[in-house]
Amino acid sequence: MSARIVVLGGDGIGPEVIAAARRVLDAVGLDADYDEHSFGGAAIDAFGTPLHDHTLAACRAADAVLLGAVGGPRWDRAVAADHAAPRPEAGLLGLRQGLGLYANLRPVRPLPALYDASPLRRERIEGTDLLVVRELTGGIYFGDKQRTADWASDVCAYSVVEIERIARTAFEAAARRRGHVTSVDKANVLETSRLWRETVTRVHADEHPGTTLEHLLVDNAAMQLVNRPTQFDVLVTENMFGDILSDEAAMLTGSIGLLGSASLGEPGSPGLFEPVHGSAPDLAGRGTSNPLAAILSAALMLRHGLALEREATAVESAVDRALDAGLRTADLGGDAGTDEATAAVLAQLSN
Repeated sequence: MSARIVVLGGDGIGPEVIAAARRVLDAVGLDADYDEHSFGGAAIDAFGTPLHDHTLAACRAADAVLLGAVGGPRWDRAVAADHAAPRPEAGLLGLRQGLGLYANLRPVRPLPALYDASPLRRERIEGTDLLVVRELTGGIYFGDKQRTADWASDVCAYSVVEIERIARTAFEAAARRRGHVTSVDKANVLETSRLWRETVTRVHADEHPGTTLEHLLVDNAAMQLVNRPTQFDVLVTENMFGDILSDEAAMLTGSIGLLGSASLGEPGSPGLFEPVHGSAPDLAGRGTSNPLAAILSAALMLRHGLALEREATAVESAVDRALDAGLRTADLGGDAGTDEATAAVLAQLSN
């Protein structure tokens, strides 16, 4: 039976890089029915909301959701003029919440061919292979928000259940990797972080005693990611800290244009797979965007969304070999455009 894939191209370069990912999925032999929907700013233009009800319903009925990117200056200006105007990014929050996607996985593995593309020295990043596990549906992004003319507040709240399930995700991931979890919090200041640390410690002792656990304060974790990233295996943290740290970690690879992500919920529910980068509206329509993060997001979809490990590995290996063979897009100091980069990956797949 064909896999049911909802495609949300979104805004800016989103539709372009997702089109490239679909070409790679076809080449690897995926049998899929694709259902395209407007999302983000494009949905605001079409429906007045970034996430239409029929789009959410389609996503719930799918096997997986493949997303490009959302946002852009046009909608930012609308929000600046009217704080009540819809934000494209609200569609992402609504989709995560509507699908129960509480775990965001962001693998970070600088490739030897690109060690010199990183802003860090080769000896600092060589051998880095880490996974950021970010809690995705709790914390300050989803807490109560208030604003007056001269005051604003955002509530950060976490329950024990929310912390337990993301901790289990991290420990289970570590068991398939090198068996080391670093839990990141701000327990010296925040009450939510104290609950976080206590809960992660208990889940470790009760359910995963064979895995190594350490705790780091978020400011120290940010420094260590730059100073000695090879020490990390799996990092688990709350929503806002994870957002910041995963983007910082992305730069170890030399470009945020190389990183995909998977957002997962309970077993059997559809996952959301998207590149980490933004919509880059200044590049839209120019054919110069790096499609590799979208292609690698499609590989994560094959692995985590469709249980097609062989196909996922084939796509990832093709990207690695294309870069080894000299593929360089503009963000990596080269001149390969979207089509050329996609063709390079397809050529490696055919080999």
